[in-house]
Amino acid sequence: MSTEAIVMMVIAMLLLWGGLVVAVISLNRRPDPSDESYDPDHLHRDL
Repeated sequence: MSTEAIVMMVIAMLLLWGGLVVAVISLNRRPDPSDESYDPDHLHRDL
């Protein structure tokens, strides 16, 4: 493979894995509405 192809592959992999990491962090920060301890009045909103 050429150098340009390798650079593009690395950029694409970083973009995909970075999106996965952001999604996992976002899911861990938000409460699960199906959880028994879920209280909608206790949600913290940053506006």
